[in-house]
Amino acid sequence: MNLHERLKAERERLGFTQPDVATLTKVGKTTVINWEKGSSSPTAVHLEQLAKVGMDVLFVVTGVHAGGVAPAPTLSAEESTMLSYFRKASAAVRKAALGALIGAEPTALKSKKETSEPRYTVSFGGAQIGQAAAGDIVNKGRRK
Repeated sequence: MNLHERLKAERERLGFTQPDVATLTKVGKTTVINWEKGSSSPTAVHLEQLAKVGMDVLFVVTGVHAGGVAPAPTLSAEESTMLSYFRKASAAVRKAALGALIGAEPTALKSKKETSEPRYTVSFGGAQIGQAAAGDIVNKGRRK
């Protein structure tokens, strides 16, 4: 992976669009596109601006992550809000929330055949938290 690919990877990890990066670095969108194509490179001043918003600039420049460890993916605002509420909730509410997420069917991604397969109750710590189809992984993280 070269500098230009790492720049794009970091931009995507942070959830920024090319116009976002252009605004942050005070350049045009075409300049950012050229950085990611390898036609040109950001200056140290541009990289400093990107570091201020969480970009791992050491990784972009050298291919080595700061601290030797790849950063965790950035949470979206929605995920951050959900995590905040989840952490503040009682154990019963957390179980119910997990049940709602596990039991929800992404119908937009499934065909009629897939949505009509039998569902089975999934429990965690003695409480029902949702349902799963026969092929779903249901024992990961389950207490014994």
